[in-house]
Amino acid sequence: MASSFLCFTLLFISIHNADGFLEYMVDRCDFNSTELENMEYIYSHYYNKMEYIRFSSNVGEYVGFTEYGVRLAEVWNNDTADLNLMRLKIATYCHHNIDINDRAILTKSVQPTVRIKSMTPPSGQHPAMLVCSVYDFFPSKIKVSWLRDGQAVSSDVTSTEEMPNGDWYYQTHSQLEYTPRSGEKISCVVEHASLKEPLITDWDPSSDKSTSESTTLIAIGASILTLGLILLLAGFIFYRWKARDPTLFSNE
Repeated sequence: MASSFLCFTLLFISIHNADGFLEYMVDRCDFNSTELENMEYIYSHYYNKMEYIRFSSNVGEYVGFTEYGVRLAEVWNNDTADLNLMRLKIATYCHHNIDINDRAILTKSVQPTVRIKSMTPPSGQHPAMLVCSVYDFFPSKIKVSWLRDGQAVSSDVTSTEEMPNGDWYYQTHSQLEYTPRSGEKISCVVEHASLKEPLITDWDPSSDKSTSESTTLIAIGASILTLGLILLLAGFIFYRWKARDPTLFSNE
């Protein structure tokens, strides 16, 4: 299953400047997965930042966006030889350049690690909250979503921006507020350039139980240590008190 949210763009820009007016042409290849599926080649002309004509491989011909662009599109679409060359650009331009350049970048992507834990929500509207934490991924573009019994969850979800770790990697966190139901299955779904298919991590309530038990044991241990220090201090005070008055506990 290819991720449908990622968009990689390969650009080539040619600029002409005459009499203070800027005209430039942009070649770009848009595709939405590391398998280069659904790729589209787009060639656009801009004048003073306004796009006035475009060729798209999905359309197969030029389309004008201004009065001049419409007239120009009619002329260029009648040039069969040029039109056929433009239709081949998806292979001769996009696949050729991406195979040379972008493949070297995509192979350096790093897969994320995912952890899910439960938290007590700050408000009383929802009795439970799950946090899906995604760590150590590269590049930064990523999508995190939730499934509940196999169905996508769109409400009561908040997510952070992708945050740099300071070591070239990134992290992000997504929170789901929900009302628990018996026997339900909740999953965190991560889509990233390093993954050939979405990474689905199921929430395991027993892991939260183990964490809770560990926290309880730590709290008990800390309490015992504190009690021991109090008894030790009391014994020391008693010893010093007895040392000052040896006859205090004498039978004579």
